[in-house]
Amino acid sequence: MDQALLADIGGTNARFALLDRGTVGPITHMKVADHETPADAMAAFLDQQGARASTGFAIIDVAGPIENNRVTLTNSRWTFDAAELQRQFGFQAVHLLNDFEAMAWSLPALTAHDLVKLGGQDPVAGGPMLVVGPGTGFGASCLVPRGPSSLAIITEAGHATLPATSDREEQVIARMRSQFGHVSIERALSGSGMENLYRAINAIDSAGAPVRDAASIVHAAASGRCETSRATLDMFCCFLGNVCGNLTLTFSASGGLYLAGGIVPRFVDYLARSDFRSRFEGKGRFGAYLRKVPVNIIVTPDTAFAGLKTFFDMNVVTSDRPIAPGQ
Repeated sequence: MDQALLADIGGTNARFALLDRGTVGPITHMKVADHETPADAMAAFLDQQGARASTGFAIIDVAGPIENNRVTLTNSRWTFDAAELQRQFGFQAVHLLNDFEAMAWSLPALTAHDLVKLGGQDPVAGGPMLVVGPGTGFGASCLVPRGPSSLAIITEAGHATLPATSDREEQVIARMRSQFGHVSIERALSGSGMENLYRAINAIDSAGAPVRDAASIVHAAASGRCETSRATLDMFCCFLGNVCGNLTLTFSASGGLYLAGGIVPRFVDYLARSDFRSRFEGKGRFGAYLRKVPVNIIVTPDTAFAGLKTFFDMNVVTSDRPIAPGQ
């Protein structure tokens, strides 16, 4: 059967589509908070489509670590159990992927229309391709192209320790450490992370700036209306460049770095003018290596569905044996 339910599940939004004979249908967006369980959201979507009885597979990417074919979203109460969903809906198989694993699978399908380039040269053909993204959380995955046996490497990089490269950044991290103990990358490079940075900078500078959420911080910084917001977004861009440079070196991602997630596309021009690229390249003896690596912002929404389709085509349709859910 060549039909599948595709689902892209984040901490805030859930997106569903049907894959039918090689074509991904219209994408439906739902709020995670509007449904008690993922099964409720899936049932609502399938009932809308009239497809519940005829859908053979489910390919679901989720924002969290998958263990024993189960996952609880890092930033939501939803829990996915592949075996239970297969039994409840009668799927032939349910495959759970990390959300950035799906993004990694999408990278070869992206075109110039989907991207805004931020420096670097041409990617090395066949080189590892790294996708990184701040959103509700922080995700990262690397695709190692090897034809039909390409490998998507899953990470939990967002929970690694946030590095500082200046006294100012150390002050901000120290302030956050007093609140969180361990200050992970996600504590700064996410929607809530931007708010953490804002509060820390506001307190350190005794600025008296008003309470803002991430969206208003970006708007106030870009419009020049708030110095604390500008300082916050500047530091966000610096931290992002530093972390992305580290991850690019870790994976030798000569095939390029791709920035995804719901935050960065909101301030593409600001990021291009920021110190992001200098921090990305500022790795001492390997600065010359990183200057060659192209960086692209993914600006087309819902590109994860291209990755879900690729996973289905490469690991389900062409497989001679059943693949275990979660692989």
